Amino acid sequence: MINVLFSAGAGQWDAYRAPLTEALEDAGLPARIAPDMAPEDVDYIVYSPASGVTDFAAFPRLRAVLSLWAGVERIVGNPTLTVPLTRMVDDGLREGMVEWVTGHVLRHHLGLDRHVATQDGTWLEGSVPPLARHRTVAILGLGALGQACAAALAGLNFRVLGWSRTGATLPGAETHAGPEGLAYVLSRAEILILLLPETPATTNLMNAERLALLPPGAVIINPGRGPLIDDDALLAALERGHLAHATLDVFRQEPLPPGHPFWAHPSVTVTPHIASATREDTASRIIADNISRDQKGAQMRFLVDRSLGY
Repeated sequence: MINVLFSAGAGQWDAYRAPLTEALEDAGLPARIAPDMAPEDVDYIVYSPASGVTDFAAFPRLRAVLSLWAGVERIVGNPTLTVPLTRMVDDGLREGMVEWVTGHVLRHHLGLDRHVATQDGTWLEGSVPPLARHRTVAILGLGALGQACAAALAGLNFRVLGWSRTGATLPGAETHAGPEGLAYVLSRAEILILLLPETPATTNLMNAERLALLPPGAVIINPGRGPLIDDDALLAALERGHLAHATLDVFRQEPLPPGHPFWAHPSVTVTPHIASATREDTASRIIADNISRDQKGAQMRFLVDRSLGY
């Protein structure tokens, strides 16, 4: 019998109990899954940051921790975690991100806000948007989500630039790496999408200096991680008119405090961390597949590289 501890908060257990049980059964795994279990019995932990587990050394049989989140910055540095850690990459998460990113890119590309805000009887002459092939969209971060968004936007005929640590090659996109590559991509990004993980190297990546590299009138879309952007530097760039707009789905503090200047700023759109979410049915299949792989001696998918932090 394989014992799986679900340690992710009471509300999530209610949502995951049935699909996880079904996924484990369909994978042919004789497993018991529960939100409470004696530490000495636990083989795997399904985990989110809402978990009360902080000392993984208390689980002598633990073989792996399977995160329900794509981001693992709140667990990867835990010194008691010495077993393999996987992050969540599933179809529902990917599809949701592609839809949210594509929707907001098209919103800014087509200038929809201008029309929504001016339904006052004024006929807006000369407001025909350019074609997508005349608009450059840049994506920082070319993991599973970044690659999927790049493919969707390239399919709409946008000129897509990508930047990542490795400069991964993508069909339909021009990719770059390194400091010079980052400067090049930023200098041409009319619409910039941030999909990087949160690591020491990416915190405040978009500081005043790098924001200044963006073309005048550029738009930033951040569904990645709040700390990727220096908030004060972003507000300053918006105030002086260098940037046209920022659409933000993630923040340093969530929920975003009611008094935060982002709420009232006319050039900021706040969405409440809804760009993408893990879907219980598809995520459960990924978890069951990884446990099955480990039980067969195969390498699990989506393993976290601790040296990189993701």
